[in-house]
Amino acid sequence: MPAPPPPPTAMPIEATMSAILATAFAVLVGLHALQTRAPYAAPSRIPLQLPSPLVEPSKHCYEVFSWRYSAVWIGIFGLIVVSQAYEYFNAWGYVGVCGGLALPLMLQPMVYPQASAPVVEGKAIVNPDAARPFHQRYSTKATLYLVTYAFIGNYWYTHYFYSVLKAQYTMPSFRLNDVPIAMFLATHFYFCTYHASISNGILRYVDRSYESGWRKGLLFWFTVFFLSYFTAFMETLTISSFPYYSFEDRDMAYVWGSAFYGIYFIVSFPGFYYFDQQVDEGISQEKSLMDTFTIACGQGMMILTLLDFARLHLGIPLTIGGVAFATTS
Repeated sequence: MPAPPPPPTAMPIEATMSAILATAFAVLVGLHALQTRAPYAAPSRIPLQLPSPLVEPSKHCYEVFSWRYSAVWIGIFGLIVVSQAYEYFNAWGYVGVCGGLALPLMLQPMVYPQASAPVVEGKAIVNPDAARPFHQRYSTKATLYLVTYAFIGNYWYTHYFYSVLKAQYTMPSFRLNDVPIAMFLATHFYFCTYHASISNGILRYVDRSYESGWRKGLLFWFTVFFLSYFTAFMETLTISSFPYYSFEDRDMAYVWGSAFYGIYFIVSFPGFYYFDQQVDEGISQEKSLMDTFTIACGQGMMILTLLDFARLHLGIPLTIGGVAFATTS
């Protein structure tokens, strides 16, 4: 009697992720091909990904600052990971590094409200934030939005990763609600790059390159979904060489964990893109810091609800343990 055929082997994770990303990218290219170009009178040499320094100087200066500082923190973080300098860190070391890298972004609205000094056709552009009171500056509100979002994400969403993906942090740390405080700090500069530098630029390119209509709307939201998944996957991939953040099943973390993490950005990428769009039109002073805080909390609640829907679909209980403050070594 002939032997039964061997059971099919699972597709390697590299092939699975390549297939997912290649398929999504092909759809994205196809949606771009369906669009009709829209005329856009941008100043010379200003790419569509950036806000116009003449029309939106506050956002332009802030996003340019974010791009420049992103190169700084990524370089320092990359050097720490490649050199494995983290092996010499204690809890204070992690807080010092992550807090030190977050500090320039948090202090920028106060100590350097100009943020950057663009020159368009020989004319220096002055950031209106430099003349505004601290509480009315776009950079102040953007920073508050991202700080609030980062806090909610760490304090609440991390426990979904603990429960659903069996993730864990094992490095020495001071913890708040069983989440390393260093991660609250690191999330701020990660999210500033993701939102102010990357997603705003990509969504703005789609928004301004094509004429309005259902096709552009479809492209815009598919871009949000693709960018959310891709961002989540790339963070999971790049952090995989750090041994003190681990998953029970890393292959599952790449495929499904990226989708789970991507839920964050499905809400926050368009939310931050549309945030305070009229800041330079003279009618935005009514959007106070309390308004900003409320918007960030509202979008944070939307994300929390979507995460819980996903958890309920998987049938996995949510467990939130730990104490208010703790130290692990």
